[in-house]
Amino acid sequence: MQAVSEPIVNARGVSKTFREGTLQVEVLKGIDFQVGQGELVSIVGASGSGKTTLLHILGGLAEPSSGTVHIDQKDINRLSQKARGDLRNHALGFVYQFHHLLAEFSAQENVAMPLLIRRTDPEQAMEQAADILVRVGLGERLGHRPAELSGGERQRAALARALVAKPRCIMADEPTGNLDARTAGSIHDLLVELNEATGTSLIVVTHDIRLAERMGRMVSLENGRITDR
Repeated sequence: MQAVSEPIVNARGVSKTFREGTLQVEVLKGIDFQVGQGELVSIVGASGSGKTTLLHILGGLAEPSSGTVHIDQKDINRLSQKARGDLRNHALGFVYQFHHLLAEFSAQENVAMPLLIRRTDPEQAMEQAADILVRVGLGERLGHRPAELSGGERQRAALARALVAKPRCIMADEPTGNLDARTAGSIHDLLVELNEATGTSLIVVTHDIRLAERMGRMVSLENGRITDR
């Protein structure tokens, strides 16, 4: 694999083994993986191949059985729980297949949450949330709750929430998996546009080959190992 200078995400020798009854199932086998500033990378592979497990390990949401993961030059698994959470909050943004917006809050309030967790001044947090929602085409939906938004609008709000804290890298797990083809296409466009506008790196786990091929680099997870395509 081609080396990336000063990677935002740098995984070395990452393995993950699960116990199923008396069996030890090795899902990931000594993976090396890097993502540089502003890079677009898709991870593809068969269902059950461990793509989501890998993404969670890369994002510090799960620990590897062996190996290391550095985020912004810091070994995330050597940090305290608080320091790990702070690093994720400042360096990473997360987007999932299901938006995970909080039903009782407006789109603007949902997007402001990562800033409020940082103890940003509430007025400033709401202003920044409004700005990013305008950027993703939801300027007229600031006060709408998730139930009042379409599927595509909810996913745009989730993207805005991931971007509002200006992370160095966004990690997206099947971000268009719950959308129809036309809406998914608009999200594809938005991801690429936001990458070009903000320089934020993007790691996308996807079954959508159209989205995967729009990333700058596509890698495949097969038999617990990653290869470039």
